[in-house]
Amino acid sequence: MSVTLPPDYRPSEEEDFMNDLQREYFRNKLLKWRAELIKEAEETLEHLQEGGLQEPDLADRASAEMERALELRTRDRARKLISKIDAALRRVEDGSYGYCEETQEPISLRRLEARPIATLSLEAQERHERMERTHRME
Repeated sequence: MSVTLPPDYRPSEEEDFMNDLQREYFRNKLLKWRAELIKEAEETLEHLQEGGLQEPDLADRASAEMERALELRTRDRARKLISKIDAALRRVEDGSYGYCEETQEPISLRRLEARPIATLSLEAQERHERMERTHRME
């Protein structure tokens, strides 16, 4: 089934939760985010292949190494984020997107707008983080 979104469409609380328009809206949002990350990764790869490690000055070489390490860490974070986006896209396809993995209740549209890869409702996320802090302190 193909759904065409109006150009100015924004999900609203007045609609049925995760109706066809909302699913398509978030699917498009996730795909666009994924494409941006892949484009940035390709640019990073090109930049890293340009070299710069043949700097004659030790300070310049160290600075270039630091930049390279930072770019690699950023790239690794982006790779993990792409994996989460892919998982969210699978949830859109199987109909589980937008529902909390813990409670199966809807995740608020505001939370999904801010964090389209969210898998927990705000309440469940806060509980999860409190548990993590508690276990870290022990």
